[in-house]
Amino acid sequence: MTENRNWLHARNEATVVKLRIVASLLLLLSSTGWTVEVNVIGLFPGKAVVVIDGGAPRVISVGQKPVEGVTLISTDRESATLLIDGQRRTLGIGQHQAGPAPASQSQSATLTADPRGHFVVDGQVNGGAVRFLVDTGATAISLSSADATRLGIDYRKGQPGLMGTANGTVVVYRVKLDTVRVGDILVNNVDAAVLEGNPMPFALLGMSFLNRMEMKRDGQTMVLIRRF
Repeated sequence: MTENRNWLHARNEATVVKLRIVASLLLLLSSTGWTVEVNVIGLFPGKAVVVIDGGAPRVISVGQKPVEGVTLISTDRESATLLIDGQRRTLGIGQHQAGPAPASQSQSATLTADPRGHFVVDGQVNGGAVRFLVDTGATAISLSSADATRLGIDYRKGQPGLMGTANGTVVVYRVKLDTVRVGDILVNNVDAAVLEGNPMPFALLGMSFLNRMEMKRDGQTMVLIRRF
């Protein structure tokens, strides 16, 4: 039950240090002959939440080596320090080190913030219209059961779990979305969570989609560029 809750949302309100989104780092590990992409998406004392090569988010502790050539050295409230191919790399909150320049034909989407600074965008799930709120603190795309039903998603076949909300405990189901579209970007096989009976004004566009993007923000504008 706890594992399902952590999968749904990377921020745990009971922790002293809230998870905060930090930068993406594309690193070439020349000694191993392959490319690894490390995204640090949250920080705890002595731990970091990372996405490696677009996989599922995982919590790693100081000294842990999640893949060959990558080791977490330390964390603080603002950054995580990793040992990458024998070299220390520090990722601070808000920093970004881009990988290779995207090809001219890369899929992209341009978003404009609303008066409260939130990025809301029209998109599609499995071909059906959805209104998304960009939420970099959400581990996965989150849908209400009403939206899931409208979109033809048989969410009760998904993996069930429980999650505490301001309105009490709700049942959630982990599902896989066939397609998610935002602007020119189309992504297949995206993890999502469906909250049963919990009305939501927007679907949350979480990291199961965003961790495949390069995110560039300039004032009230955000550009998403698909990386893989």
